[in-house]
Amino acid sequence: MQKKFWKYVMAMVVAMSMSSLAYSQSYSVTGQKNNYISTGIPILQIAPDAISGALGDAGAAYAPNAYAAHWNNAKLAFAPKSLSISTTYTPWLHKLGTDMNFLYLGGYYKINGRSAVGASLTYFSLGEIDHTGEEGQHLGQFHPNEFMFDVTYAMRLSDYLALGATGRFIHDDITNGLIVEDQTTKSANALAADVGLYYQYDVDKSQQIAAALTISNLGSKLSYSDDDTDNEFLPANIRLGGRYTYEIDDYNTINALVDLNKLLVPTPPLKNDDGTWSGAYEDYTDYRNTSSMLGAIQSFYDAPGGMGEELREISLSAGAEYWYANTFAARLGYFYEHKTKGGRQYITAGIGMKYKSMDIDLSYLIPTSNFSNNPLANTIRVSLTFNVDKKK
Repeated sequence: MQKKFWKYVMAMVVAMSMSSLAYSQSYSVTGQKNNYISTGIPILQIAPDAISGALGDAGAAYAPNAYAAHWNNAKLAFAPKSLSISTTYTPWLHKLGTDMNFLYLGGYYKINGRSAVGASLTYFSLGEIDHTGEEGQHLGQFHPNEFMFDVTYAMRLSDYLALGATGRFIHDDITNGLIVEDQTTKSANALAADVGLYYQYDVDKSQQIAAALTISNLGSKLSYSDDDTDNEFLPANIRLGGRYTYEIDDYNTINALVDLNKLLVPTPPLKNDDGTWSGAYEDYTDYRNTSSMLGAIQSFYDAPGGMGEELREISLSAGAEYWYANTFAARLGYFYEHKTKGGRQYITAGIGMKYKSMDIDLSYLIPTSNFSNNPLANTIRVSLTFNVDKKK
């Protein structure tokens, strides 16, 4: 098995969206070169809940709930319940296979009126994969998987502002000790951290605004072999979000949300026709050897295409939500990523229902990009949340 082919298979297996990679490789824009940023564990960027999953992946400033640690950990300090536990199940890329699944379990506990703790576990199964040799011989089956576990602490700095911090352990076992070019691959482990700020203000009895800023997944690189040049960046990112809530009357409420997200990962250099490289790095090896922290800093100015390309690396999420009697919700959203940076573009929709202490949410994804056989099409998420309020 050729090393180049193996790297391609690994990228395809762990990619957050296979359609993104395929689309970016085949699409070109006049005067703009495709330059997709690849990372390890892209599942860390996937919405773990059907709520934000129905709002175009906008969630940084969404009202605090059990999924807050993923979107903005500081929100837990404003969480309305004493205890909340949530879980989500997502059949993943079911167009490519029926055995890939995404599972999430998380929750929080309010210590007092100003602070809270939370924890979550994310598990991603890539199903069953046949391993073959260079001559096509069957070498067995393996079950690649990834999981992440994190703990969060959030506290209010004032009546309107909160700060949050999260520590995360990441385990990626997508190779199961396979031997590639006489080199035994290994599982990859990493540590990462998040930090977030959340601001919430009641304009009056019927209007509320919120703003959020979070930096996620800053940590060590992933190593699948003893070759340091093959280390993968974590999908570190910075997210800025806002929300406007308007309570029309006792029965009708609307929410409008928008998120801007950018990877804090260095942009790969591009090889010119004359063999030279354009960008902040001497060549691709220099790029791969960049540390995570230095790469996060340089990610704001290292794109070969200059500031124009840096702006194209910002993805947009927007969503609207309607609640009736705080019991039934209807949601609609849109996600946009530039075509030279992956080209994921899709509409999302969903509903939510509250019954006593239980919340049920569903979301549905409809791709709008021109990739005709998009494996993300018809992605469904189902979330359940159980709430406990000591006051009641």
